[in-house]
Amino acid sequence: MSSARPLSGLVVVEIGHSIAAPYAGMILGELGAEVIKVENPTGGDACRGWGPPFAEGAATCFHAVNRGKQGVAIDLADPTDSARLKALIVERADVVIHNLKFGALDKYGLGPAALVAEKPSLVCCGLNAFGATGPLRERPGYDPMMQAYSGLMSLLGEDGRPPVRVTASIIDMGSATWSVVGILAALRERDRTGKGGVVDTSLYETSLALMSIMLADHLASGNLPVRHGSGVAMIVPYQAFEAADGYMMVAAGNDNLFRRLAGALGRPSLAEDPRFRTNGERVVNRDTLVAILADIFKAEKRRHWAALLDAQGIPNGPINSLDQVVADPQTQALGQIQQQGGLSLVGLPLSFDGARPPFAKRAPALGEDNGSVFGTATPGIAP
Repeated sequence: MSSARPLSGLVVVEIGHSIAAPYAGMILGELGAEVIKVENPTGGDACRGWGPPFAEGAATCFHAVNRGKQGVAIDLADPTDSARLKALIVERADVVIHNLKFGALDKYGLGPAALVAEKPSLVCCGLNAFGATGPLRERPGYDPMMQAYSGLMSLLGEDGRPPVRVTASIIDMGSATWSVVGILAALRERDRTGKGGVVDTSLYETSLALMSIMLADHLASGNLPVRHGSGVAMIVPYQAFEAADGYMMVAAGNDNLFRRLAGALGRPSLAEDPRFRTNGERVVNRDTLVAILADIFKAEKRRHWAALLDAQGIPNGPINSLDQVVADPQTQALGQIQQQGGLSLVGLPLSFDGARPPFAKRAPALGEDNGSVFGTATPGIAP
């Protein structure tokens, strides 16, 4: 592949806010598409204010999911502005992506079905909260709400303690990734037939997809799982243990790895104990085995255990803080943290023939590209 920007030549209009659609737009932009971000002239994307910290006039959160784009300010409720945006889409766009509430764009003449009817080659992707069908399709939603509603939050943390959520916006960012998958599949179909179409996904559908294994287990057994903290229901030992100087993750994911773990810890008899011989037996006797292992790990520091486990090929690692992640030699070698000016942001987890898509452009100021995109600046907005 000759370029780390394989989507060069595509034009994407992103009518997005918060995290989900903007992150999808950023992925497409980092891969080379020309992405035009549409914001309301009054305040713009609320994510601009999700700080501190702030950098170059916006929250770092905004920069993290909006780099590599042009930015225009459009008042969808203004007939002139909405007509201007529609003309841009019809004349130039290959893709439109939005995460407004289901049906919200219809009242501006910008609904996905209407746009595709007018421009059959267009791919229009809707990414809303609950999906394009069902009694909740017009209801709004954010990432934490979906972690709760989908059952994910019921599995996080430890039994007897309050619910917790995954701090990373995994539902938003996962939905964005599924949007990109759907868009690229639709573009591939357009290559064959010349026709685009409407792609739909949602935060809730992504949440259900992330719960695939747990839901399959529940549907097969009828049981509701208990919470295991850093562990998982179906594999033991597969969790964090406290060493003398902090916690480390140990993942003995099969019987062979458990035998090697028992030997590395100086307790080979554990692998022959009928309570622990197979993973199924270890799951049944989880509490007994975990208590034994917890006492062993507390006796030495993480470096000691890591050396023994690494020698046996047993997956393990420390529970790192963010400063340790940034300084880690593997992070440095990957070059995924990219700099431009005073900003340091995380790049895409993709490389093409060894080249990662570069940090080419910071996130736009509100309305920054009205002049170049539409030929006129919006009053009160940066030219």
